[in-house]
Amino acid sequence: MRAYNFCAGPAALPTAVLERAQAEMLDWHGKGLSIMEMSHRSDDYVAIAEKAEADLRKLMNIPENYKVLFLQGGASLQFSAIPLNLLGKNNKADYIDTGIWSEKALKEAKRYGDINVINAATHINGKLAISEQSEWNLSNDAAYVHYADNETIGGLQFAAVPQVNAPLVSDLSSSILSAPVDVSQFGLIYAGAQKNIGPAGLTLVIVREDLLDQAKPEIPTLLKYAEQAKNGSMLNTPSTYAWYLSGLVFEWLLEQGGVEAMHQINLAKAKLLYGYIDSSDFYANPIVEANRSIMNVPFTLANADLDALFLQEAQQQHLLNLAGHRSVGGMRASIYNAVPLQGVQALVEFMDTFAKRHG
Repeated sequence: MRAYNFCAGPAALPTAVLERAQAEMLDWHGKGLSIMEMSHRSDDYVAIAEKAEADLRKLMNIPENYKVLFLQGGASLQFSAIPLNLLGKNNKADYIDTGIWSEKALKEAKRYGDINVINAATHINGKLAISEQSEWNLSNDAAYVHYADNETIGGLQFAAVPQVNAPLVSDLSSSILSAPVDVSQFGLIYAGAQKNIGPAGLTLVIVREDLLDQAKPEIPTLLKYAEQAKNGSMLNTPSTYAWYLSGLVFEWLLEQGGVEAMHQINLAKAKLLYGYIDSSDFYANPIVEANRSIMNVPFTLANADLDALFLQEAQQQHLLNLAGHRSVGGMRASIYNAVPLQGVQALVEFMDTFAKRHG
C-alpha cells in the first residue's frame, strides 16, 4: 500500500499521475523511448510543454498579457532573479517579512537594491499572526512589493492579498493551485514545483509582460525573464521530465474539477485537522485562526519528550514525514492537493489514539 505522505516538499504526488508516468516510462505513446530521452526541441516534447502551459492557464485563468515560464533552480534562485529582473529602472523595493522564506528572499534582494523591510509578523494572545496592512511602512516609490503568501515552515498564511500601488510579487510555492487566485492582482508570481505542482527541479514564474523590460544590465542571460519568454523557457535544456510530470498534474487537477473544487477539499482537510487540534488538550497550533495555512499545519505535543515516539508510531501506521522543520521543531502536516481527505482522517485518528494512550 502507498503511505500517506505529509512532507512539505518534495511532497506527495497524485497516485493516478504516478501510475500514468509509470505506464509511459519506457515507451511514450508508442514512440519507443522515454520522455527523459526525448529532445526538448522535438515536435512531440514541444507539444507536451505547450499543453502543460495551456492547462495551467486554464486552471489559474491567467490573462493573455502574462508570460508563463518553466524554469530551473528552485524558487530560491528567484530570490536573486526577481531583483535582477525588476530593479533595473528603479532600485527600490518593499519586502514584507513574515518568516524564514521571506527573510531568505529579502536578504538576497539586499545584494542588488535598496530594500525596505516591513516586519509584519506579530503575536496576538501568544499566537503568531500577520499584522494589519495599516501598520506597514510601505514606500511610495517602490519598483515592487514582495511577500511570501504562505510560510511553509511556520504555517503562517496571509488572509488576503495585500493591496498595494506597486507591482505585487508573491512566492506562492506552498499555496499555488490550492485555492483560486486572481492573477491580475500580481505583477509576478513564482513557485517551486515540489509542493503542489510536480517534482523538484522546476519553478514556475508568471510575469506580467510590461515588467519584462525592467532588468538590470548585468543580469545573467539565463536569469532574464524576457529572454526566457522569447525562447519558450528553452533558452537552455529545461527540466524536461519535471515539466512533463507537472503537465500530468495539471491534467489531473482539471479532471478533479479544477482549482475551486480542490479548494473545497483543502478547506475540509484543514477544518478536520485544525478542529481536532483545537479540541484537544494534548496538541496545540501556534498560529492565530485568521492566518492559519490550509497547506502546512504545524502542531506541538503537550509533552515534547513524546515527539520521537509519536513520529515512530506514525510511521508504523504509514503516516510519513510529520516532523516539524529543524528550525522550529514539533510536528508539521503538509496537506497539499495530492494528500486525500482520507489521509487527514487517518492522521486525526492516529493522533487521537496516541493522545488517549499517552495523555
